[in-house]
Amino acid sequence: MKKLPKLTLIGAGPGDPELITYKAVKALQTADAVLYDALVHPDILLYAPASAELVYVGKRPWQQGKGGCEFAQQDINHLIVQYAHSHGHVVRLKGGDPFVFGRGFEELVFAQDCGVETAVVPGLSSSYAVPALAGIPLTCRGVSESFWVLTGTTKAHQLSDDVAVAVRSSATLVVLMGMKHLPNIVQLLAEAGRGDEPVAVIQNGSRPDEQVALATADQIVRTVTDRKLSNPAIIVIGAVVALHPDWTVVDKRVQLATAPVLTATSR
Repeated sequence: MKKLPKLTLIGAGPGDPELITYKAVKALQTADAVLYDALVHPDILLYAPASAELVYVGKRPWQQGKGGCEFAQQDINHLIVQYAHSHGHVVRLKGGDPFVFGRGFEELVFAQDCGVETAVVPGLSSSYAVPALAGIPLTCRGVSESFWVLTGTTKAHQLSDDVAVAVRSSATLVVLMGMKHLPNIVQLLAEAGRGDEPVAVIQNGSRPDEQVALATADQIVRTVTDRKLSNPAIIVIGAVVALHPDWTVVDKRVQLATAPVLTATSR
């Protein structure tokens, strides 16, 4: 009996395979086909049945010697529908959360328009999980009251105009897919009078080969270049970066915010 076409869109989390949700694991265990991205840890694929077809659909080529190819989004949309009709239950496995700069909604709507039943299992977004695992809170009483999550690169491959607005806010800024435009981001910070703002660049967050570069905005490009850091990485900007245990630059904002508060009973 032919299976009904179904798509489950799953967020695989920031990289560490242990950070995938229980609900995601249960969905994977019933998959007939799994279409997965480049940032998905290979151990997560082990949850799929041995009979399931595993299809790599990363948008960037794998490293030399590992094979693979680059897929356009429209091709992925059609593959999802094709496998749903030919196999049954398709799991679309995406890094992070599929609805946070993951183009998951585009895939969901395309499948629905083609008569495929759909479901979504959110995942931990690297925007907040990676800084937390690296020891950087995005908010902290007295230091930061809010945070912005921005894409560093638009559909036209340009730096998002939102970044120019965000750098004038006191909020913590988290920039995804922004390494290509890091010098431009630094320039915007300088123009906003924030050349001394703490910045962290976290490469391969949550994985064993994670690397963290810490510097003020006016030094971060040199630091990243010296450390040879590149994608996949996220950029965190704001006073909370100075709460990282390896931060050595004196920041009075953080010192004042974290100093013990004397009360009537503690004096």
